[in-house]
Amino acid sequence: MKILVVHQNFPAQFLHLAPALAARGHEVRALTLRKELPEQWQGVRIHRYPIQRGSTPGIHPWLTDIETKVVRGEAAFRAALALKAEGFVPDLLLAHPGWGESLFLKEVWPMAKLAVYAEFFYSGEGGDTGFDAEFPLTDVAGEHCRLRMKNLNNLLAMEQADAALSPTRWQASTYPLPFRERISVIHDGIDCDVLCPNPEVAFELAPGRVLTRADEVITFVNRNLEPYRGYHSFMRALPALLRARPRAQVLIVGGDDVSYGARPPAGRSWKQIFLDEVAGDIDHERVHFLGMLPRARFTALLQLSTVHVYLTYPFVLSWSLLEAMSTGCAIVASDTAPVREVIGHDVTGRLVDFFSPDVIAETVAGLLADAPARARLGAAARELACAQYDLRAICLPRQLAWVESLAHA
Repeated sequence: MKILVVHQNFPAQFLHLAPALAARGHEVRALTLRKELPEQWQGVRIHRYPIQRGSTPGIHPWLTDIETKVVRGEAAFRAALALKAEGFVPDLLLAHPGWGESLFLKEVWPMAKLAVYAEFFYSGEGGDTGFDAEFPLTDVAGEHCRLRMKNLNNLLAMEQADAALSPTRWQASTYPLPFRERISVIHDGIDCDVLCPNPEVAFELAPGRVLTRADEVITFVNRNLEPYRGYHSFMRALPALLRARPRAQVLIVGGDDVSYGARPPAGRSWKQIFLDEVAGDIDHERVHFLGMLPRARFTALLQLSTVHVYLTYPFVLSWSLLEAMSTGCAIVASDTAPVREVIGHDVTGRLVDFFSPDVIAETVAGLLADAPARARLGAAARELACAQYDLRAICLPRQLAWVESLAHA
């Protein structure tokens, strides 16, 4: 097959799938915004689409999102026309539609199959919107209207799609019923061979200071430190937690930007806002902000962890949770819908109320004091991760079979 993979931040969710398809003899190309990628990446030929314009000043706020999708959709459309003029005609378009790039590709190649990555369908109820009362909506009815407009891109993508792929059952369930029968649930995959327990792990915290499994280490990971992933609840749990566990070291991974949700007020960062809130009540010598980590160091951090804390709104499930499970972490996680798909309370981890810092602190402290429970929960977490989400044994073979079946559908 000739396959065009479309993602503004390629490879992203197609990190393993795209090169595996190329290795099986398919001609695989990628269309992306990323400028730093080489022309050839792991057997995939890279093409770029330039953005020609920005958003319109003063546009109606409910239209802002769909306009950005149309701008990117047109840019990808123009790049696709150039590819077609060069003689490239794909059999399959494999796209993440979240930024609009796939909107007009069928206008260029109407006979190509379109398969999309169905990550999340927005809703006014049961999801992230309105979940956190600390950040109330100023116009609830208007927000529902805005979400309806925001979902236009999702609806147009699913209307054109021949098939769709979702990483979890809960994320697939956010889509309207008429579309769900097209969605196959196959996770992107976790490398359980690399993300495995390592009793001998050593993690350099600072020059001359190395932590090992003999230390008591609490880990917390966000792509960016923000409320969507429970950073505020975690920080508010730290004063009680550090008092209860005077030997504990807290390692926090994440950037200062925003991945999801609203930006903080007055140009500040959420990281600093909630650190300032508890600054007088925590031992700063035991709380370490590590920023973003390279992959090998991130793996070592998870292997080092005594208790790993994962909190999230009802939103897309982070890879980091499954990666922590694969390394055998003892996990304390928020009792929210996406998490319950993989964390059974006192089976593969312990669930806590997202909004209860005291309960989070008490649960983490209790698990730090209970080595047999940590061992039991960590072993069960790894067993589930490897049985259902292993990259090489489970997920990648299923994704390859899914893609190749589309050629014969």
